[in-house]
Amino acid sequence: MTAADQVDEVGRTSRDPVVRTPYGAVRGRYEHGVAVFRGIPYAAPPFGPRRFGPPEPPEPWDGVRDAGAFGPTAPKPPYSEAFAQYLSDPAVPGDGCLNLNVWTPEPGPGARLPVIVWLHGGALTRGSSAVPVYDGRTFARDGVVFVSVNYRLGVEGYGLFPDVPANAGLRDQLAALQWVRESVAAFGGDPDRVTLAGQSAGAISTGALLAAPQAQGLFRRAVLQSGPPEASDRDKVRRMVRRMATRMKIPATAAAFAEVDRELLLRTQAEVGRLSSPVLGGPAFGIVVDGDLVPRDPLEALVEGDVAAGVDLMMGWTSDEYRLWLVPGGLLERVDRLGAVALAGAMARCHCGHEVPRGYRALHPEAGTAEIVGQMVTDHLLRLPLHRLAEARPGSAYVYEFAWPSKLPGLGACHALELGFVFDTGEVPDSAKLAGWGTPRELADAMHGAWVRFATEGDPGWQGWDASHPVRIFGDGEPRTAYGPRDREFAVWTADATARAGASERAGVAGVAVDSVEDGFPVRMAAARNTVARSAELRSVVRRLRLPGSVRRS
Repeated sequence: MTAADQVDEVGRTSRDPVVRTPYGAVRGRYEHGVAVFRGIPYAAPPFGPRRFGPPEPPEPWDGVRDAGAFGPTAPKPPYSEAFAQYLSDPAVPGDGCLNLNVWTPEPGPGARLPVIVWLHGGALTRGSSAVPVYDGRTFARDGVVFVSVNYRLGVEGYGLFPDVPANAGLRDQLAALQWVRESVAAFGGDPDRVTLAGQSAGAISTGALLAAPQAQGLFRRAVLQSGPPEASDRDKVRRMVRRMATRMKIPATAAAFAEVDRELLLRTQAEVGRLSSPVLGGPAFGIVVDGDLVPRDPLEALVEGDVAAGVDLMMGWTSDEYRLWLVPGGLLERVDRLGAVALAGAMARCHCGHEVPRGYRALHPEAGTAEIVGQMVTDHLLRLPLHRLAEARPGSAYVYEFAWPSKLPGLGACHALELGFVFDTGEVPDSAKLAGWGTPRELADAMHGAWVRFATEGDPGWQGWDASHPVRIFGDGEPRTAYGPRDREFAVWTADATARAGASERAGVAGVAVDSVEDGFPVRMAAARNTVARSAELRSVVRRLRLPGSVRRS
């Protein structure tokens, strides 16, 4: 090191990379042979007069802004103890949480490298770009500019209020994509070769942005890992806000919530959402149809419309998604003990008849109740919607299943387990919390390589979706392509829908009011009574599952 390269008190040297953005210059670091810039603001801090409102551009700055450390993370409650043993979620204090990070092998214009923009998961209430598993250096090492994004979470990002536009967190993500469009060339990226990728809530967000009119043309490819395009019921999200307002004794308006201390807001949010679970349901925040950014249900827009027609898609799931929610806290054993009661709750959650659990029992006679319930709910919420999306995009969609089981007891190939392999960060302790130590090197090479190829060429290296239903299986041994590996389960749902449609038609002939049948599912005037009954049944099951003790949603 020369005298000119001496390190100052915050680790900067004269050879640190400096890149100019539309709002000012930023100084990054060279680490592991690539340049990394952390905590770059893409929007102004969303607090004070901006709280709960749409994102606004950041204030330009003079001089060179240091980008050596992760920026503030969005306010969020911590994971419960049961989940914290498996999932890391660092918190960085500060107001400027609308920031992003860039890893690049070649900072500066002219390189025109492919770009991945990453949206983290966490049920829209937790997570951040600072999670060590999401280190983008391996993508940069392999010739991809990698951008990871922080966005507002929970009630700050997805509360539904009468006095501000909905979906603030999704609007943050759109602002980040617009920043990438304007700025990424200066970091060596090609703004015309952007892949938007996300896992879980990040994948749900990716699906919503795929269908969003304002996001058209901002990315060329998309990856949806364990999350479908979907819109939450507005009344369900509104009830979450109202319950919080009741506890805090304030009006259910953004103006009133903006006056509440952040810590009190987070505690109240955690209390109201305590009984929530992706498997069991319950009150939760979510993306809603707002007539603007989300003009209609994203899945229906993508399946029935022509939005994002030229966007290549890669999507998939893990073999045992549900185990991440049922193993912590002992819920798996409690579901097994409840037996038929748990199955009734699953039918209420999935809005299906008895044919579905019967069909799963016939296909998997060795499975316990928890496995039947978990796979039913996973198929209903996740696999079936992604299957519909793939069917609507033959030739330009690629489907995978992650089947390698964790080395930790009971987790199997659970939700989020694939992340350490996609990022090739299996040696990071935070990856080992979920996967265990000594994960297979060749599996990480295969998965990470497929994601790099997809971002670079639009083809991950296996057969695109067609009538044979090819699914790439990443498990023990060499990756392989299976054809229709879950078609039998999906057929159970089709048979159930057909049976219920037939019953509805017969009821109509007998004089029971029937409005119509849409997509094989009956729409009846009696549906309100069924919904009330199923909701009561599901609440009863959740109460029985949660006693004794409780487990928060991950």
